Amino acid sequence: MAERSFKKEVEHLRLGAGEVFRGEGILAITKALLQSGVGYVGGYQGSPISHLMDVLADSQEILGELGVHFEQSGSEATAASMLAASINYPIRGAVAWKSTVGTNVASDALANLASSGVTGGAMVVVGEDYGEGSSIMQERTHAFAMKSQMWLLDPRPNLPSIVDLIEKGFELSEVSNTPLFLMVRIRTCHVTGEFIAKDNQPPQFSRSNTIDPQRQLDKIILPPIIFEQERDKIAKRLPAARAFIAEHQLNERFAGAADEVGIVIQGGLYNTAIRALERLGLADAFGNSQLPLYVLNVTYPLLPDELLSFAAGKRHLLVIEEGQPNYIEQEIGLMLRNAGSAVTLHGAGLMPGFGEYTGTMALDGMAAFVALTTPAGIDAEQVEARYQQQRTGVSDEHLQLLGDNIVARPAGLCTGCPERPLFSAVKQVQQERGSQFHISADIGCHAFATLPPFNLGNTIMGYGFSLAASSAIRAKLPHRAISIMGDGGFWHNGLTTGVASAVYNKHDGILIIVDNGYSAATGGQDIPSFVKPENLIATTREERPDNQPIEAAVRGVGVEWVRTVTTYEIAEMKATLQEALDTDYAGLKVIIAEGECMLNKQRRIKPQLKKRINDGVRTVKERFVVDPDTCTGDHACIRISGCPSLTIKENPDPLRVDPVAYVDNSCVGCGVCGGNAHSAILCPSFSRAEVVYNPNWRDRALRRLRDGVIGTLQRRLDRQQARSAL
Repeated sequence: MAERSFKKEVEHLRLGAGEVFRGEGILAITKALLQSGVGYVGGYQGSPISHLMDVLADSQEILGELGVHFEQSGSEATAASMLAASINYPIRGAVAWKSTVGTNVASDALANLASSGVTGGAMVVVGEDYGEGSSIMQERTHAFAMKSQMWLLDPRPNLPSIVDLIEKGFELSEVSNTPLFLMVRIRTCHVTGEFIAKDNQPPQFSRSNTIDPQRQLDKIILPPIIFEQERDKIAKRLPAARAFIAEHQLNERFAGAADEVGIVIQGGLYNTAIRALERLGLADAFGNSQLPLYVLNVTYPLLPDELLSFAAGKRHLLVIEEGQPNYIEQEIGLMLRNAGSAVTLHGAGLMPGFGEYTGTMALDGMAAFVALTTPAGIDAEQVEARYQQQRTGVSDEHLQLLGDNIVARPAGLCTGCPERPLFSAVKQVQQERGSQFHISADIGCHAFATLPPFNLGNTIMGYGFSLAASSAIRAKLPHRAISIMGDGGFWHNGLTTGVASAVYNKHDGILIIVDNGYSAATGGQDIPSFVKPENLIATTREERPDNQPIEAAVRGVGVEWVRTVTTYEIAEMKATLQEALDTDYAGLKVIIAEGECMLNKQRRIKPQLKKRINDGVRTVKERFVVDPDTCTGDHACIRISGCPSLTIKENPDPLRVDPVAYVDNSCVGCGVCGGNAHSAILCPSFSRAEVVYNPNWRDRALRRLRDGVIGTLQRRLDRQQARSAL
């Protein structure tokens, strides 16, 4: 159950030759794959290509009609290994994942794939998650492309360019017998537009026809063949790739009047750059620039002849290359030097050497380049005036007002998240024991527990690596080391790198596996332990058939101490953690903390509840409320859970100044706030309320009875107060 459905949009994938395709970048990428005749697709979800995986999952009927095989891979390494189908056979294939972490996971398979080379076109659609808003450490795909000799495509962010480059990319892969990356940034994934469609092409080989096995010794990764493969990379594949790129003009040149200067730019940054030029008065809204542009839709390999041709007759070149190290700038500098060119090269320095290039960064760099080079035909003073006008549009006073009035929104767990009570329990146990836990955190929603209000977690090493990260901490700690791992990370590689290794090495630690039913952090995709919605209504775990239960998996690799707890049962969770900390058992202790992802649960049940209410069926929704007269105003309930629906409001008592706790209308009735108040022995101010839609006669009778009793008691109280006043 992904965070959104593309069932309606994927019908556009059926459009044929001459029809206009309109939609988002991820849909255009899928259409281009089908027009290219792919035989198989796969991948692993992650920003910014999670929706691409969702589109492929929702397109299975169309894929099946064409004979295209689709897999939601268990990891990026699994997806990369699928590309082996293109080594011996002329089958085109594509896989997708999040860069650079996904590429790191897949690196062994990719290195071997790039060494052997491919017969059918092999493409990795890699989502480049780079910049301040990224969810990973800052690295670039470019380094891996150079290391393994895989070509790197970085298309201009418009649908015709993306589609054309994908189709040409498969041809490039086959001509040069080399797998390649198609790098798509978040703007590329979600840009909207249109292009003229072509007919979808059924793959040459699929389930509907047979293929004779082909064994080619020169494609086996064994010495001494591997040396011949390395030689072929340089002597055959690289020249073939460069010839194809030049012949088909995959890189683009845009002429400009000021031809004594030029800008070399990564294709994916074209829209940002052209907008900066437009703001400086150096381009129009249609992309006509006064400064010549050389757009690298293929950023690796570069073409020396093409670059030198663009640089001919110019005094200065500006390289707009996002991130560090500045690989492209360095290689261009070497090309110019070897050719004896006198062109002065600019790049990192005028442009920042790190971070995603925003519109403001591009504006600063372009203005500085014009001011420094003063190209003929360009009024540098006018450009500077426009630049100053653009940069001083927001006053310091307004910036201060923005900072003072816009509330910071740090990443956090959603309202009703089943992980919130888990970390509340851990925090309470830590406080009761009086000393800090060493907690190895992990990638996933649960990583937010490292932030306030929980502040739990010492390190994050990678997806599913938490248990392995604590394995070497054998020095005496006040308490056993705790590792947190999500169900997605567990199936990704935590079972082997963490659990199996810990059992083998007799690790006396505690592993808490957060089993929320989905790969929640990447959009709610299914995982091996996914529970079908119709089975979630079971009243006990024994009645609820999982696809592949996590408990069975950990016991299968030798774990003997296993406990399964519902996360919302805070007292039980605390007791289980206390048991794991105090037990004499010296092996690995695994606590499986179960609770369905609340976002996916709400997506599932809200339409059902709405239909029941509209159909006139009695429906009950639970809410929690705070009694303002009982609330002490110390806000311990907020500090212990941090639920977004638990906030504050003015104290109704005129004799008290501290604001009281308040549950707003985003409450989903999970009960964590009340459970925490009871478990941590806080003030008894929380109450559960039931909102009844379409009440029956019993509900109405009960309400009249309650109103009568409460009214009688209230009138008695009023009389007593009146007598006291006399």
